[in-house]
Parts: sequence; C-alpha cells; structure tokens
Amino acid sequence: MSKASKITQANFFVGELIKHRLFGYRGVVIDVDSHFQSSDEWYDMMAKSRPPKDRPWYHVLVDGSVHSTYVAERNLLMDEALDEIDHPMLEAFFSDFSNGRYLRIEADN
Repeated sequence: MSKASKITQANFFVGELIKHRLFGYRGVVIDVDSHFQSSDEWYDMMAKSRPPKDRPWYHVLVDGSVHSTYVAERNLLMDEALDEIDHPMLEAFFSDFSNGRYLRIEADN
C-alpha cells in the first residue's frame, strides 16, 4: 500500500475528554483531521516537538479557557478524570455530557 493511500485510524473521537501529554491541560475533542491541516509557518512556530504531520491532529476546546487548540495525536492522552470541562463554546458543539463524554449536537436534515 502506498503512503498516499494509507488510511490512518484516529485514537480519539469527537466528544472524548483528553489531557495534553506535555502541558497537562484537559480538554474535549471537537474535530479530527486525519493528518496535519495547517500551514508550514504555523507548524514551524507552534509545533516545537515536531510531531508527525501524517498522523491525526485534533481540534480541542481547552478546559478553563476561552480558546481552542490544534494538537498532534502523539501529545494526547485519554483523560482519566472523566469530569466535565468548563468552556464557553461547549454548547455550540455538544448537546449533553453522559458517561464521561460529550454528545454531539445532532445535525438537522
């Protein structure tokens, strides 16, 4: 199988609680990219540990903050606490919190 046709399986899903391996903050995944989708300039400035671009990257709402972040899979761990997070944008993405995960808002058809 060629590298271009290789399908990458993400280890985390939308609504899952995570913890950053290096910085220790908690958050919730709001979107998953199968590979790095930002600019080379952003990567050079922000991704100091040089995580792989060909593995999944995650959009995360950060607990106790008003911002989101973009994180490489290798820098994430499952959050063992499974407690709700505090972020003003939660209601824009999720309808409820149940059994340690956030439930996506159902799209209207």
